[in-house]
This record gives sequence, structure tokens and C-alpha cells, in this order.
Amino acid sequence: MTFIVTRVYAQEAQATDSKPQRIISLAPHTTELAYAAGLGSKLIAASDYSDYPPQALALERVANYRGIKLERILALKPDLVLAWQGGNPPREMAKLEQLGIRIFYSHPTTLEAIADSLETLGTFADDPTTANQAASDFRQTMAQLNQQYGHQKPVRYFYQLGISPLMSMSGDHWPSQIFALCGGENIFADSPVAYPQVSKEQVIVRRPEAIFTTHGSAGPDANAFNIWLPWREQLSAVRDQHLYQTQADWLNRPTPRALLAAQDICKQLDEVRKNHP
Repeated sequence: MTFIVTRVYAQEAQATDSKPQRIISLAPHTTELAYAAGLGSKLIAASDYSDYPPQALALERVANYRGIKLERILALKPDLVLAWQGGNPPREMAKLEQLGIRIFYSHPTTLEAIADSLETLGTFADDPTTANQAASDFRQTMAQLNQQYGHQKPVRYFYQLGISPLMSMSGDHWPSQIFALCGGENIFADSPVAYPQVSKEQVIVRRPEAIFTTHGSAGPDANAFNIWLPWREQLSAVRDQHLYQTQADWLNRPTPRALLAAQDICKQLDEVRKNHP
């Protein structure tokens, strides 16, 4: 449904030849997508944590985890708002729509959808060349990774999402798609909950060959995997030091930088294969 909505708006823009000139982004990933699609010069405001590319840091902030600054957004008179489907408050978004503000709802749930988003955003640009090239490059890199790693021996992994409580992800939710591209096999793929709370015992019983987590801009956390040290003999991932940290924004945001995470993860899973032929 998300992409039906956005494509209607794109067709509308093409039909009227009315390209937006004042764009507001309400999520970090839509800010990244906008810049990648060649819309950066039209952005006038963004959400907190919109920190990539660096020029996004200069944009006024009109949204955060608590909601959006509705009055300020209206005062800025945008002719297009980029919103996170499911992440921005629906009541306020409905008010913006009622006031006639065009909204692009974004919620890529697959890697291919990132390329689709770039192309759709390109229809709002004065020249779609940048967006189309970015989408093409993304698909090409994704295909190369799939060809090189996608058919290799599966590697069982655990994605450590938080420690207190200890959480992970199911097989259908982001960023499991990135691991799947590299031949990773999620030990909690069958979870009925998108981001389940799990126990250490559940992880040990499922015997992951690799454990992954993320790190922030300060770099890897030397203590990220300390909770597993007492089970070194039970977990080959710990015993063989197959413990990996990936830059959080690369892995967690559905943007072109997701393939930077994929490139790292593919190499790391291949390292596990070589140690366990």
C-alpha cells in the first residue's frame, strides 16, 4: 500500500509538471533518500538524527521521536513532505493531508524497495537522472553481492538487538533482508513477533555460528559481547571469535548505505564459512 500511495503522487507530479520546491523530511532515512535522489537543494527542514549526508545537519528540525512540530511545518509552507509510514504520527499526518500538503509515505521493507523509492523520488526532481542512476547503481551492487554470496552455504547467525532486554528480529523484518542477501540464516526467523525479546538460553540452544550487533559513530563497543563469554565452549561464534559489529545507520536505515552494511556482512559470513568448511 505504501508504494501505491507514493506512485499516485509521482504520477500526479508528472501530469501537472508541478515539481515541489520546498520539501520537508520527517525521518532520517527519508532525508538520506532525498539527497540520494537529487532533492537535497530543495530540503528546507528535517527530523532529528537526519545526519547524513553532512549537509543535512544544517536543516531546521521539525520532528523527533515524540512527534512533529505541526505549526512550524505549516509555517514553512512545504509543497512536499517525506514521511515514514508507521513512524510518524498518523493524526498529524492526516491533518497535513487535509490541508492539501502532498505527502510521500516511505516504508521500504526490501532492498529492491530502496531502489524503487529512489526512482519515485526522482519524479519530484527537476531532473530524474541522479535518482535513476542511484537506483541503477544500487541494483547492480545488490545483484553482484547476491551472485557472489547468495548461493553459498547458509550461516546461522544471531542479531543482537539490545542487551537489557536481549532482543532480536524475525525473518520478515528489517534488517534480516541484508543478512539473507549474504546467505545468512536467522536463528529467530520463525518468530511470530517482529522484534522478539529472547533469553540467553534460547540463543545457546539454537547454536548461532556468528553473532552480530551494531555500533554508533563512536566506533565498536569492546564490551558488546561480554554476556556470551561464560558460554564460550557452548557457542562456536564466541569460541571462534565470529562476533561482528556493523555501523548502526548503515544496517538499520533502509537507504543506499544499507549495501555498505551488506558488503561487510557478506565478507564476515564468508569468513565463518572458511573456518567451518
